[in-house]
Amino acid sequence: MRDLKIPAQRHPEKARRPDNAQPKKPSWIRVKAPSGKEYGDTHRIMRENKLVTVCEEASCPNAGECWSQGHAAMMIMGDVCTRACNFCNIATGKPEALDAFEPGRIAMAVKKLSLNHVVITSVDRDDLKDGGAAHFAQTIRAIRHRSPKTTIEVLTPDFLRCPDSALEEVVAAKPDVFNHNIETVPRLYPSICPGSRYFFSLRVLQKVKEIDPEMFTKTGIMVGMGEEIAEVRQVMDDMRSADVDFLTMGQYMQPTPKHQAVARFVHPDEFDAYKRIAYSKGFLMVSASPLTRSSHHAGDDFAQLRAARLKKLGHG
Repeated sequence: MRDLKIPAQRHPEKARRPDNAQPKKPSWIRVKAPSGKEYGDTHRIMRENKLVTVCEEASCPNAGECWSQGHAAMMIMGDVCTRACNFCNIATGKPEALDAFEPGRIAMAVKKLSLNHVVITSVDRDDLKDGGAAHFAQTIRAIRHRSPKTTIEVLTPDFLRCPDSALEEVVAAKPDVFNHNIETVPRLYPSICPGSRYFFSLRVLQKVKEIDPEMFTKTGIMVGMGEEIAEVRQVMDDMRSADVDFLTMGQYMQPTPKHQAVARFVHPDEFDAYKRIAYSKGFLMVSASPLTRSSHHAGDDFAQLRAARLKKLGHG
């Protein structure tokens, strides 16, 4: 039996790699240790409903802040991923069968937490014919049934090995925001995301808009992995060509010595510059800072995103 708390068993494909030095974090990357009643209540609800969160599995630095506010990004379809991205701390291997009762448990937790906005994400499930698309759709419908006023954001895999109907099924379930992360610049894909394809991910975002032009689309990248500024600007142009509404940018932080090394820590002033550049290219919403993550402040960001569209249409 694997113990996913042991790095060598969590990432067996990385166990024999040489260690990459983990540089000391600069002063602008500091987070408080999780504590408080609200944090404890969120933790209890997650455990009672046997739920997995990307906050824990991906070692998100904002977990303490978000859980203390009753926010959490739910991760469906298990805690083992079929891919082995070099930046990610989620366990790699052969996942277990899908849990048919999981969508109902997710919906119950959303109701108990009284969430105004929820983020649903997942591991990659290349072992499934539809990549888990039906499970995403069932989860969306279950939340709608129990908490009709909650807005729903999905952060999906790329459905790389699936028929077109997989993506169509998720979009047909009508999430309020469809998020799929680009992660990095195309030059770094072979080393950072070897199981993914840059232009396929762009096409996923473009197809969502073709299926439902009114649906908000969102994507994110990490910086500090060796990318050049010109490459980041080109990625922004590619995203806008796919009509992406919302861009998130955050600092890559190395989960273990076996993962991709941090090339550099990007200063907050550089993030501000990236933010200005992105807005100049036409994004409705941009979140860019060292600690920005896809699901961080997602509810507040969605409210701003909706207001930005109304303003653009002349209703604000």
